[in-house]
Amino acid sequence: MTTNFKLQDLVRPNVARLKPYSSARDEFKSTGEDMIFLDANENPFDTDVNRYPDPQQRTLKSKLATLKNVDPAGILLGNGSDEVLDLIFRAFCEPGRDNVISLPPTYGMYKVLADINNIENREILLTADFEPDVDAILENTDTYTKMLFLCSPNNPTGNSFKRENILKLLNNFKGLLVIDEAYIDFAEEESWINSMEKFPNLVLTQTLSKAYGLAGIRLGICYASPEIISILNKIKPPYNVNELTQKRALARLSDINLVNSEISGILQERDLLFKVLLEVSFVEKVYPSQANFILIKVDDANKRYTQLLEKGVVLRNRSSHPLCENTLRITVGTSEENRQLISILKDLK
Repeated sequence: MTTNFKLQDLVRPNVARLKPYSSARDEFKSTGEDMIFLDANENPFDTDVNRYPDPQQRTLKSKLATLKNVDPAGILLGNGSDEVLDLIFRAFCEPGRDNVISLPPTYGMYKVLADINNIENREILLTADFEPDVDAILENTDTYTKMLFLCSPNNPTGNSFKRENILKLLNNFKGLLVIDEAYIDFAEEESWINSMEKFPNLVLTQTLSKAYGLAGIRLGICYASPEIISILNKIKPPYNVNELTQKRALARLSDINLVNSEISGILQERDLLFKVLLEVSFVEKVYPSQANFILIKVDDANKRYTQLLEKGVVLRNRSSHPLCENTLRITVGTSEENRQLISILKDLK
């Protein structure tokens, strides 16, 4: 259990005092009866989307709560995980004063959002085996350190962080520990969602962009205590998740068997791709992955990236990241795409 954690000490004073905007659809919740809606200045002619969406996405949250076995009051939905992360910054970090910690190599938006919000981003490199340096993290915190970002499974390295390292941080870090679980559906490790009640400083972000195949609808999810979610709800835009996104997400979540089948197929392809990549002459290392991508170390990443691009294959060159010199990140494609990739890789000189 986290000691000395006081949520009220983390919230920005102006946010704590803030009275949120109340939209028409916040003030009136449908009772299921036929009503004449003349309250929101909407076009009255039915286009299927002429009415404002539910600002609290109640039906969608109820579906997620059932699937994840959590309290709907502990869910916030956003226009992609990036909006969710930005809301967390704006609720808890005072510009020009507070700081956060991120662990390169990792997802680049943590640093970008810190810069946008004028928050110092203290970067503590992962260890050589891509694990959090727990002692260094704790040594670099002070009274103005509000958040620590862990991406697990991590992007771009693909590994899940050891549970004992995360537990030590949860028990000793006095700010919010934000675990980005964008790739958790591909991992052997369990989500931290079942530990929410034990750790009041734990915040999880997930997404429908990866395993659920809905990157185009932009739906990010935050799981946290109802107290944290209520703070984020104060500052989120009233209608941040549109009606089309809500409907498409509900349809996809209603066919979990299909989603699980697709995940299984991706994992099979990932394992096959891992083995074959070891046979490519210029591949020096293939890093184990718990995500839907594989990081490889090659002899010359810039050269190989360009060669593949000329063959019509787009990978991600991650060589500019710390600890990732001469690395390429390969997203697991369809079996046919992976077959073509391997064929091209083996023919490169």
